[in-house]
Amino acid sequence: MTRVAVLYGGISAEREVSLSTGAQVIAALRQSGFETDPIDVGADLGAVIAALMPKPDAVFNALHGRFGEDGAIQGVLDWLGIPYTHSGVRASALAMDKAAAKALFIAAGLPVARGRMVSIADLETADPMPLPYVVKPVNEGSSVGVEIIRGGDNRRADIARAWRFGISALVEEYIPGRELTVGVMGDRALAVTEILAVANSFYDYESKYADHGSRHIIPAAVHPDTYARAMDVAVAAHRVLGCRGASRCDFRYDDTIEDPGRLVLLEINTQPGLTPTSLLPEQAAHLGMSFPQLCTWMVENAACRA
Repeated sequence: MTRVAVLYGGISAEREVSLSTGAQVIAALRQSGFETDPIDVGADLGAVIAALMPKPDAVFNALHGRFGEDGAIQGVLDWLGIPYTHSGVRASALAMDKAAAKALFIAAGLPVARGRMVSIADLETADPMPLPYVVKPVNEGSSVGVEIIRGGDNRRADIARAWRFGISALVEEYIPGRELTVGVMGDRALAVTEILAVANSFYDYESKYADHGSRHIIPAAVHPDTYARAMDVAVAAHRVLGCRGASRCDFRYDDTIEDPGRLVLLEINTQPGLTPTSLLPEQAAHLGMSFPQLCTWMVENAACRA
């Protein structure tokens, strides 16, 4: 397998992140000896399909957000019979739909935050649950649109009126404490990283992608039972949704209560970022795997569900 098409860019709110991921991946694959065809994905699906002809040996899916990690492009690639990196249609669609993924996590006995779907009209009218709580779009990534409503906060109605992510939102209890993340490759959890947002109160879009927006502590200095539990839950979540290749689970860890504290699974990302500030490559490097080796592993594990 020598010729790899790299899909990046896209038309979601995470286009700039995807462009960064794609640039990194293209350079890494070329360093590893692959022939690469960069394809900057736009709104014209026909042009994307045309760019994939003649068919490459594999597609490296470096898209983020809607239409890139929600099962849409995965279905196109399955239809064309082209192997691609990361998860298939079903797992991608489930993971992107936070409410659907959460229902499966609950059924599997995994620890999640209390919450429910709320109409934006109802959110504008009144608090849907006791403060503090988190409001998030059900199908966006990279913390796009996430808001924390705290005691004394009068932004709720303004947030609802300015909402641009559909007619409803996922509202969950706010979990105090620390931000953790665990990458998974295949059936193996890599490590637990603690994320410290530098400039902002939580790990938002700016903290994720701005230079020096956050600090990463790997391995995370948490209770040993919590460390092991986070690794186990990440692999379990990966399996519950039927993920393939690499994924990354995000957690909140409330260590303000009796040891070992409360660990809560927030969500799973089937297209982990591969930018210079991303967490999955950092965890792979922690275990001795270079970025070109990580990208090569992804290509070697590309598959087609046709």
